[in-house]
Amino acid sequence: MAASSQSVASGKGKRMWLIGLGLIVVLAALYTGGWFYATTVVKATVLKALGQQNAAGISGECTDMGFSGFPFAIGLSCAKVTVDDHVKGVSASFDNLHASAPVYQPNHVGWNLKSPAEFRTAQGLTVSAEWTNLQSNLVAKGRGISQSETVIDGLKASILSSFTGQSADVTAAHTEMHARQNGDDLELAIGIQNANAVIKDFPQTLPTASTSADITLTGKAGLLDGTDGHGLYGTAGVLRQVTIDIGDGRVMTLTGPFNFDDQGFLSGKFKLEINQIEPWGESLKATIPSAKNMIDTATKLLKSLAAGGDKVSVDLTADRGRLSLSGFIPLGKIPPL
Repeated sequence: MAASSQSVASGKGKRMWLIGLGLIVVLAALYTGGWFYATTVVKATVLKALGQQNAAGISGECTDMGFSGFPFAIGLSCAKVTVDDHVKGVSASFDNLHASAPVYQPNHVGWNLKSPAEFRTAQGLTVSAEWTNLQSNLVAKGRGISQSETVIDGLKASILSSFTGQSADVTAAHTEMHARQNGDDLELAIGIQNANAVIKDFPQTLPTASTSADITLTGKAGLLDGTDGHGLYGTAGVLRQVTIDIGDGRVMTLTGPFNFDDQGFLSGKFKLEINQIEPWGESLKATIPSAKNMIDTATKLLKSLAAGGDKVSVDLTADRGRLSLSGFIPLGKIPPL
C-alpha cells in the first residue's frame, strides 16, 4: 500500500510538472507574440511622428528594418526612412533612425535620427539639412501623437527654389520643440538659440537671433492624434508669447489672440513690445540698407509713441491679413494659408 501511494503521488507530481512546464511555454509564446506585436506599434508610432497619415494620403517606409531588446525592451532601427505626401507632392527622406520603448508601454517611444535629411515639394523647393544630434520622446494616441518633445543641436539647413533660383543657408545652435494635447486644445512651444541666415543676393547677413514661441490652438488637439482633418482653417488661438532677441537688450515680444478664417486669412489683436528702439533700427538698416528711409521713419514714429524713451508697447492689428499699427498705420498684408 505504501509503494502504491508513492507511485500515485509520483504520477500526480509528474503531471503537475508537465502542466507547469506547458503553462510556461504558453506564456512565453504569448509574451513573444506580444513583443513582436509591440514592435509594430513602435514602428507605426515613429512613422506617425515623421508625418505618416495613411488616411490623408501620406505614406512612410522604414528600409532595412531591425529589432532588438527582447525580452524587456523594444529597439527599432532603420537604415533609411522616407515619407511621401501624395496629395500635396511633398517628400522627405532621413538616414539611420533608432527608436526604443519599454515593452509594457510601446506607445512611449524615444528615438534619434542621424543626418542628413532632405525635403522636396512639387513647387520646386528643396531643403537639405544636417545636425550633430536629434532626439525625441513621444507618446502615441489613436492614429497620431498626444505629446512630443524634440531637441536638435547643431542644425544646418540649405534651402533652394529651383523655380526662382533663390537660396538660403540657415543655422541654429540649439532647437527645442514641444507639442502636447491639453484637453481639447493643442499647446505648442519652440525655442531656437543662436540662429542665423544667409540669403543669396541679400546685401548683408541677418543678425544672429534667439527666438521662442508659446502658442495655444483652441480645440485643435486632434491635429496631433490624427482626428482633425481641417488643419488651421477656422482655427482660433492665443500667442502667449513670441520673442525675438538679437542681443544687447534688443528684444521684440508679441502676444495676443488670433484666428484664421475658412479661407485662411489671419485676424488678431496683438501687443507688440520693443526694447532698444534705436539699436533695433540701426541693426535693420545695416541688414537692409535699401530700406534706410523707411526704417528711419518707423524708428521716429516708435520713439514718439514711447515719449522719447527706448522702449515701446503698441497695438498690432490683423484684419483678414491686413496689418496695421495702433489701429491706423498700415503695414502691409499677410497672404492666406
